[in-house]
Formats: sequence, C-alpha cells, structure tokens
Amino acid sequence: MKPELPFSVVRAGHAELRVRDLAASRAFYEEILGFVVTEERDGQLFLRGVEERHHHSLVLTEADAPLVSHLAFRVAEEDHLDALASYFESLGCRVQFVEPGTEPGQGRALRVQDPFGFPLEFYAEMQQAECLLQKYHLHKGAGVRRLDHFNCFVSDLARCEQMWREGLGFRLTEYVETDDEPRAKKAVWLHRKGNVHDLALMEGLGPRLHHIGFWMDDVVSIIRVCDILGGAELHTHIERGPGRHGISNAFFLYLRDPDGHRIELYTSDYLTVDPDHEPIRWSARDPRRQTLWGHQTPESWWRDGSPVMDWDSEAPVALSGATDARAATYIK
Repeated sequence: MKPELPFSVVRAGHAELRVRDLAASRAFYEEILGFVVTEERDGQLFLRGVEERHHHSLVLTEADAPLVSHLAFRVAEEDHLDALASYFESLGCRVQFVEPGTEPGQGRALRVQDPFGFPLEFYAEMQQAECLLQKYHLHKGAGVRRLDHFNCFVSDLARCEQMWREGLGFRLTEYVETDDEPRAKKAVWLHRKGNVHDLALMEGLGPRLHHIGFWMDDVVSIIRVCDILGGAELHTHIERGPGRHGISNAFFLYLRDPDGHRIELYTSDYLTVDPDHEPIRWSARDPRRQTLWGHQTPESWWRDGSPVMDWDSEAPVALSGATDARAATYIK
C-alpha cells in the first residue's frame, strides 16, 4: 500500500480570472450563465453557482489583459496547509501563506507557483453562502449549478501527472495514449471528489488553462443555454458542441467569455469512488474519445488557452512545449 499523505485535497475549489471589462463579464456570467453574485468590491466580483454553499467558485478581477490569477483547491483541514507547504518546498517551490480575508470569504490559504508554472492556492475554510438550488424563481439564464473541474495545457505531462498523483493524492480515471511503442500518455483525467475529474492535464503549450468546467442539471439544461445564447444574439460565444464526450461520457458545451476564457458546461459523467476503479485507456488515434459521435473539433479548441500569472510579478508565465495539442495527440 502507498503511504498515507499528511494532507487531503477535497476537490477543485475556485478560480480567479482577470478580465478587461468587468461590466461585460458580469452580464455574461450573471445574466446569461446564471451565476450568483455573492460579493462585489472595487474591480472584483465573487460568484457562485446556484447549488454552491460557499462564498465563491469564480472570481472576476478587472485588469489590462486576460489572465488566470490562480486555480484553487480545497483541503480537508487547516493544518493540511502546513503539510502541503512542506511538500512544495521539497520540490523547490516558494510558498506563501495569506491571512484569512485576504481573499474575501476565505480563511488562511497557501499560495504556490508549482514546478510547472501554475499559480495554485489551497484553502480549508470558506464563508458559507445560501444555497439557491430549490429557489427556482431566483435562477437566471442557464442557472449554472457548481464548479466541477479545471483542464490545463502542460509541457511536461509525465512529470506533472506524477506530482498530482503521487505527491498530491489524485487518482487516474481515464487517459489518452499513443499506440506505437514506446507508448506515451498524451492526456490524463484525475480526481479527488469521486467523479471523472477535478483536474485534466493535456500535453501542449503550457502552462495555460484550457477551460473551467461547471456542472449543469442535465442534457436539456445545456440545450437551453444554446437557445439563450441564440436568442440574445450571442451565438458566436459557442465554440464547440453541444455534444457527448467519449472520455467521461459527459454531455458538453464549450463557450468563450468576452475575454476569450473558455468555459465548459458539463453534465452526465459517472462515479469513480470505488478504490478498485480501473482507469479507461483511449487510443490517441480514436476520434470518439473527444466526441463520441465523431464530429470535428474546431481548430481553436486545440490551439487556444488562457495564460497564467506569476505570483511575484503578476506577469504571464513564459510558455514552452508543443504549440498545438492536436499535434501532440496525433489526431489526423
């Protein structure tokens, strides 16, 4: 048996995106997608889905250029933050603790630039907020339910997967692998909360965020989003879908927000809580892994991603690796 880790990551917690026009972003996320505004400060919005019981799962911060300020994960106990700090220090990373309330609604947190360039935050405590799941009369737009996962481009997939699985305790559910020997993984789906993923890693030009995935009620709710966007003459925000993934079995829709950040609306994947769950392998040559129905994925989906921020300089982290994830995964 593997030794038990001195910390437990619970799930993907929240993300902070920098946007150029906060009013335009608010209209998109609140009125169209149906996020709830928990708090507003100068130049910042703190949002949550209608099901969520914590202060926020998405932060929008007005800035000169689009950027991912951080990706956050919740841990089970506050003292787990100290154990995590020791782990990242052992990898040569500089860590920083921030006091409760530094990020509104959040307790003490650990911030770190991981070895692959991603600005990560870990926290245990967050202020409670009212769950609006059954207050249907208050739902707006799409009525997004909750945060589900992050998907990231990484330049060194093997080492990055090793950190998240062996170092941080994530479990593998599905993966894409080449057929020719020596076989090599090209993408992995990792979880903590018991569905397909809290984090997906794809080989490509990184570090970049590919998308943030938010959970929806059902297939019909995703179709309704398309109608809402079409009716509002915002159909150009639809990048891909709706469709059914082979990987995860999830029904999906990919959108681009006013700054180009990619959002996935996601539903109907499956449970992975059993300790003997066997990861599913997909051939890198099988187009059904991306869309079970086999239709073409747009070029932008393989090419584009949001740059991530350096905690110290607040500038984008320099990129390395393959310029096109499609090439890295041998799609023809």
